[in-house]
Amino acid sequence: MSDRPDDWDHRIGDRLRLRELRVLLTVAATGSMAQAAARLGMTQSAVSQAIAQLEAAARVRLLDRGPKGVTPTIYGEALLRRGAEVFDTLNLGLRDIADLADPGGGEVVVGASESHVAGGFLADIIHGLARSWPRLKIRVVEANTAALSFQEVRDRSVDLMLGRIGRAPLDDDLHADHLFDESLVLVTGAQNEWAGKEGIDFADLVDRPWILSPPENAVHTLVTESFRTRGLTMAPLTIATWSMNLRLQLLTSGPYVTAFPESLVRYNRDRWALRVLPLSLGRALPVAIVTLKHRTQSAATRVFIEHARAAAKAFS
Repeated sequence: MSDRPDDWDHRIGDRLRLRELRVLLTVAATGSMAQAAARLGMTQSAVSQAIAQLEAAARVRLLDRGPKGVTPTIYGEALLRRGAEVFDTLNLGLRDIADLADPGGGEVVVGASESHVAGGFLADIIHGLARSWPRLKIRVVEANTAALSFQEVRDRSVDLMLGRIGRAPLDDDLHADHLFDESLVLVTGAQNEWAGKEGIDFADLVDRPWILSPPENAVHTLVTESFRTRGLTMAPLTIATWSMNLRLQLLTSGPYVTAFPESLVRYNRDRWALRVLPLSLGRALPVAIVTLKHRTQSAATRVFIEHARAAAKAFS
């Protein structure tokens, strides 16, 4: 016979506490009772007791103990997912209180691809926010939107992710706020022999010194496929780097060719004397803000998205 709702209320209210839930999350993250105890500043016996109390409340085994450590059972995984949501919701509640006490003084955590961190569009959004909400705090971490996993959004380490995404629908738990479409373009420095030349073709660039991200990146694959579909084999990369700043510095004085998002070029063309080559790398892809669909957005997150839309409208 299944438990009555009032029985669950009794068990949750009297026996399931945030302290035990935090212990479970830490044990799962470390894979070890001893490491969890050290991280939490508790004794190992206190950690074991907390897990035992949780298992007694849930009436199922939450962790499997083995020679290589502890791993969550299917019941433990279910509670961990909801437990992460509980702490995230409480954190958002505290942030909402801070926003109410100090309007515009909240914080938004933004995950962005390196091309948008260095490119200029994100800086444009931040400048707009700074004028309207000077006390708003923004924390930016590098995150790869092109990989389409959006793990940083899912584990709630960021409030939103900004960058290029594919045209295929996102998973049901994600929401994309479309900002604009942009193409990838091939770029050199102004002093490059190919800068300003018309009639250039991919065959002319086969043996050029290229700077691209490492081979596992989607942009690298797109460039090499552009050669392959024309029956050409691109020479091995001269320089492989994730850093857009390093690429920009090298383009100003070297013979290199690279691929940049169009927005990066538009914001930095004059500053870095960039020249776009008249070759197509395929259709434009959406630039979007991706959030977790059923996660309540903080006031700071909503303000950031509003300013991102305004910046995108001006940019387009």
